[in-house]
Amino acid sequence: MEVMKLPGPKARALVKRDSAVISPSYPRDYPFAMEYGKGSWLWDVDGNKFLDFMAGIAVNSTGHAHPEVVKAIQEQAEKFIHISSDFYHIKMIELAEKLDEISPMEEAVTTFMTNSGTESVETAIKLARYHTGRSNFLGFTGGFHGRTMGAVTFTASKSTYHKGFYPLMNGVVHAPFPNPYRPVLERKPGEDYGETVVRYIEEQIFRQIVPAEEMAGILLEPIQGEGGYIVPPPGFFPALRKLCDKYGIMLIADEVQSGMGRTGKWWAIENFGVEPDILTTAKGIASGVPLGACLARRTVMDWERGSHGNTYGGNPIACAAALKTIELIEGGYMQNAVEVGAYAIEALKGIAARHPSIGEVRGMGLMIGVEFVHDHKTKEPAADLRDAVVHKAFERGLLLLGCAKSVIRIAPPLSISKAEVEQGLEVFEEAVSLAEKEHLR
Repeated sequence: MEVMKLPGPKARALVKRDSAVISPSYPRDYPFAMEYGKGSWLWDVDGNKFLDFMAGIAVNSTGHAHPEVVKAIQEQAEKFIHISSDFYHIKMIELAEKLDEISPMEEAVTTFMTNSGTESVETAIKLARYHTGRSNFLGFTGGFHGRTMGAVTFTASKSTYHKGFYPLMNGVVHAPFPNPYRPVLERKPGEDYGETVVRYIEEQIFRQIVPAEEMAGILLEPIQGEGGYIVPPPGFFPALRKLCDKYGIMLIADEVQSGMGRTGKWWAIENFGVEPDILTTAKGIASGVPLGACLARRTVMDWERGSHGNTYGGNPIACAAALKTIELIEGGYMQNAVEVGAYAIEALKGIAARHPSIGEVRGMGLMIGVEFVHDHKTKEPAADLRDAVVHKAFERGLLLLGCAKSVIRIAPPLSISKAEVEQGLEVFEEAVSLAEKEHLR
C-alpha cells in the first residue's frame, strides 16, 4: 500500500507552532493535524486522507460532522448558547428524560450534567460519600477514570498519571481487575476468575485493609478502556453486585468509554446482567461536543440544594447534540455496532491466526482490543511492536491508538460500514506484517 510522507509541510508547521504555546503534557503519539472529517474519514491540513479507527478516543460515535448533529447544533446556537445550570431550559430536561429512559437501572434515575468524563466521576465520588455517609472507596488496577484529583486517584493504568501529584485523595484502595488473559490471583477449582477477584476483595481487602462498613462505593469500568479493553469474566459482576448489596456499598459503573451503544447495548454493564447504583457517561454522548453526565437511582441522588453544581453542565448546544446523537444510535448505529463489530472481531481473529505477535483479540461490539506479545506462552508484552503497528498504519492512512502496555484499541465511529472495516483491516494487517519483521524476536 502507498506510504505517505508524513507529516506534510503544513502539518510540520502546525506541530512547530503548537510546541511553542501548548502544554507539553498532551500525549501526542504521531503528527496528525486535522483539517476536516466526514463519517469515518479524516483529512489532514496537507490533504492526506485517513480512515478513522479511534473516533477521537470513542467520542465521535456518529462519525465526523454528521449532518443531523451539525443541524441540531446550528439550530440551538441560533436560539441561545448558554444560560447556566442555575436556570431551566428544555434541552437539558429532554436529555435527562431520555437518559432516564435508556438507563440500565429499573428505578427511575436523576441526572447531574457535566462537561467531561472526569467531572462525571468526581460527581459520582461526592454523591456516594454524601449518600452513604462513608469515606472510603475501592478501585481497580488498570482502571482509567480521568485526571482531576479525585478521579486520578482511582486511575491505575499508568503510574505516570500519579507521578508528581502526591498526596492524592484519601480513602481509595485498589484490587486487581479480573483480566482473564493475565490473571494474578489463584483460583479455586471450578471458580470463575471474576468470582476469585470478588472473594479476594471480601477476604483480603475488607478483612485486612478497610472494613466493608466504611466503604462508600466501588468504582470501575465494566470493560476497561485505557487498561487494555479488557472484558471481565461472566461471573464477576453478579458476584460484585451481591457483595455491594451485602454491605450497602454503591456500585458505580464508569461508562465514559464503554457506554452509548459502543458494545452493542446502551451500557456495557447490561452485557453482564446487573444494575449499578450510579453511572457516569461522557465521550460518545454528544458526537464530540463536550458533555458528561452522572446518573443515579433517584433514591441515591438525595443531596440537598447547593451540595454540588456546575456552570456549563447541561449546556444547550451540547444537550441538542446529545439528543440527536442518541436518536441516531437508537435508529441504527447501535445495531450496526453489533453486526460490524462481530465481523471485525472475527476478521481480527483470522489475522491473529496468521501473525504470531497477536496474543489475543477481545471485545464487544465496536470496543475491540488487540494485544501484542513476543511469545504466546510467556505473554511478554510487545510494546515496541505495537507502537510500530500504530505508526506504520498512520503512514498508510489508518488512525489507531494504543492502550495498556501493548494493546491497540479499535473503536471507530458506530456508523462505520463493513466495507470500511475491511479496508482498514487490510492496512492493519500490512502494518502488523512489517512491524513483526522489525520487532518480533
